[in-house]
Amino acid sequence: MMSTYRNICCISSTIKTIVLGVLTIFLTINISAQDSGNEEVKRLQRAIFVFNFAQQVGWPNIDEQKVFKIGVLGADRTIIDLRAMAQKRKIYNKSVEVVRFQRITEIKNVNLLYVNHKYNYDMHYLLRKISGKHILLVGEDYNFNSSMINMVNVGDSFEYEINANRIEKEGFVIAPTLKRYAISSSEKWKKLYRNTEKSLHVAKQENKAKQSLLDNKEKEIQDQKKRIDVKEEEINEQHKQIENLYTEGQLQQKKYEEKVLIEEELERSIQEQILFIENQKERIKNSNEEIQKQGEILEDQKSKIVDQEEILAQQNSELKKQKRINILLISLVTLFLFVGFIIYRGYLAKKRFSKELQEKNLAIYEQSLELEAKNKELEQFAYIASHDLQEPLNTISSFIGLISEDYGESFDEVGKESLTFIKDASIRMKKLIDALLEYSRLGRGTEYTAVDCNRVFLELQKDLQNVIEKNKAKITVKNLPTVKGSEIELRLLLQNLISNAIKFRESNVAPLIDISCVKVTDISEGAKGFWKFAVKDNGIGIPEEHKERIFAIFQRLHSREKYKGTGIGLAHCKKIVESHGGKIWLTSEYGKGSTFYFTIPIKND
Repeated sequence: MMSTYRNICCISSTIKTIVLGVLTIFLTINISAQDSGNEEVKRLQRAIFVFNFAQQVGWPNIDEQKVFKIGVLGADRTIIDLRAMAQKRKIYNKSVEVVRFQRITEIKNVNLLYVNHKYNYDMHYLLRKISGKHILLVGEDYNFNSSMINMVNVGDSFEYEINANRIEKEGFVIAPTLKRYAISSSEKWKKLYRNTEKSLHVAKQENKAKQSLLDNKEKEIQDQKKRIDVKEEEINEQHKQIENLYTEGQLQQKKYEEKVLIEEELERSIQEQILFIENQKERIKNSNEEIQKQGEILEDQKSKIVDQEEILAQQNSELKKQKRINILLISLVTLFLFVGFIIYRGYLAKKRFSKELQEKNLAIYEQSLELEAKNKELEQFAYIASHDLQEPLNTISSFIGLISEDYGESFDEVGKESLTFIKDASIRMKKLIDALLEYSRLGRGTEYTAVDCNRVFLELQKDLQNVIEKNKAKITVKNLPTVKGSEIELRLLLQNLISNAIKFRESNVAPLIDISCVKVTDISEGAKGFWKFAVKDNGIGIPEEHKERIFAIFQRLHSREKYKGTGIGLAHCKKIVESHGGKIWLTSEYGKGSTFYFTIPIKND
């Protein structure tokens, strides 16, 4: 019996100790787990909100930055959550760096700044310090419209409001989705504050009730512990009494009722302990169920967070697509503006050219009137030269002939020589008048036809056969084309150039003449095609200072005794070439020969 009693006492003491430890640990863990779980969810949501704000606000110079920087003001442990989030997410496809500032004056080189109202930073002073630095300010639990973006605690989540004027003043662009879910009025903000304060008060009351319950439970446990201690002391005392009675041989004298009483007392104490353990088991079971429910709620919140991240990713994709579309539209508008500017500039240039063309046409018209007047004067002069000048010249020539025939023998040698000089002078004057008349008729009223220059040269060679043989001239011809022009004038052109090549040479040198032609394009004439003729000789050459003078009418470089002629041949050539729309020029080396070039336009029927 003594051994049974001791075993019961040991079991009772052990059960008491285990139950008290389990109950205390469970209640502490249950309350801490609930509070800790809710706080962890809110911390995660706070970091997600801050990252979402950064992603839905456009920075003016974000493309130039390699790292997106977030600043945390004060000794706030939110920096830990933001840094953890920065390892998983990027903002505008840039890595995120999170830094801490202890004072407002230290703030610099960040894109976003987070500050909590519980650290008592003055929002107005903070806004003045970061003004113009392109820093987005995100506050928590501040008054309505006091920050750029302001968050407020609502149960296990957050709500926010945005100050669009301050954000846009700093050069940021707000995404439509950010505006859509923001609190838009101060009344809603106050109502939200009141609801938050009410929820906070209820939560505090619940925590207070839980704490009170916990204190009561602790007190009950302490009281129970005291009762158990008292029972243990009583049992120990009874044990000592029993041992004393047993030792002294007085155990047989105790009444059986006392033994039964002791056993009943022990049994009742054991039953109370067993009942207390059963109650504690039931409470532990209920607490486990509550913990399981909290876990399910936490899993549901995690699922919602994942859904929100998917929605945010979809929104980011849509924003990128919209950004590409906007860039394309801007490019198209810029292209249209550029094309419009080019067309408008072309229109202005065309208008200016049209005005210049009108002015030039007017000048040409005035020049044509002047030329028409000069042509009339030239026609009148040609008429006078052909009639009024030739008539007295013919009379002089006739009388000189009569005097020479009838009275020639009466004159001495000086008189006869004088009559010869007068006769030669009258003949030269007649030739000059005839050449002038011929020059005035060139290019007037001529109808152009296809002219085979090879055939023209062959006919001209027959006409000049005696001169060519007499001077032992050698003429070579290469690649003469068929051109459109006046056959008579082109014949005269070649005749003058060949005759000059034969005439103007040294007496002991046989003339060598080379005639060729190539097709060329003149850029100054708008890429117009020309036939370029070349007549090369081995004559006496022309000095550089006389190259332009020789094309003037009646210009001679030598005396009549040495080289005969009127001095109008090259003037004829120039007028013929220019009347056909071409140019004439020469290259020459004095004493070695000259090459005359002229061009005739390539005209299609």
